[in-house]
Amino acid sequence: MSKPKILVIDDEKSIGDLLHAYLKAESYQVFFAEDGLSGLRAARAFKPDLIVLDIMLPGMDGIELLTHLRKESDVYVIMLTAKTEVVDKIVGLSVGADDYVTKPFSPRELVARIKAALRRISSPKELLSRTVLAFKHIRIDAGSRKVWIDEEPVELTAIEFDILQTLAEHRGMVLSREQIIESVWGTDFYGELRVVDVHIGHIRQKLADEDLISTVHGVGYRFEDEDI
Repeated sequence: MSKPKILVIDDEKSIGDLLHAYLKAESYQVFFAEDGLSGLRAARAFKPDLIVLDIMLPGMDGIELLTHLRKESDVYVIMLTAKTEVVDKIVGLSVGADDYVTKPFSPRELVARIKAALRRISSPKELLSRTVLAFKHIRIDAGSRKVWIDEEPVELTAIEFDILQTLAEHRGMVLSREQIIESVWGTDFYGELRVVDVHIGHIRQKLADEDLISTVHGVGYRFEDEDI
């Protein structure tokens, strides 16, 4: 089995050197880019399994890079940001980041998130559930990780798919943000609960029907589609 490929896009050499040491110790293939345009080219050339992307880059910044990348790839992206304002994290998530880490960060924490993400996205297909969740409007194939709404395919990121599948598997039940995070990100999640809200917003837009996932204020979210 080939070693997972990690692309780090960051203009700070000290961070690059630090991550190189930690990621090499985990036997990953590590590629680097120091600016946005080079990072986009590297993502296209190397086809990484996961990207660590700094939001503040010379030339094309991380937000613009990710906007371009999401038009052609659903690769898992962890965004790095030196900014602490919630709005900056939300902007990154809103254009397609799967997770974020705020600088300064613990390299052990980042590696733990990378390992957890790779475990989910690289699980052998024969070990995945082959269940197809079929409802009046939505069909979710857990094995192929594909979604259709009214027989039209819907493109979701890895995190968006996992959130939708989690909600659908508990149709009619209200799941709290904490429950969704534990199911999707795992118990080693270090971020903010609001990350769930941003991804739910994305899913609703892509499904083009906000009524399929309802908000229960003060509690969480509930999947509402009807059985066939």
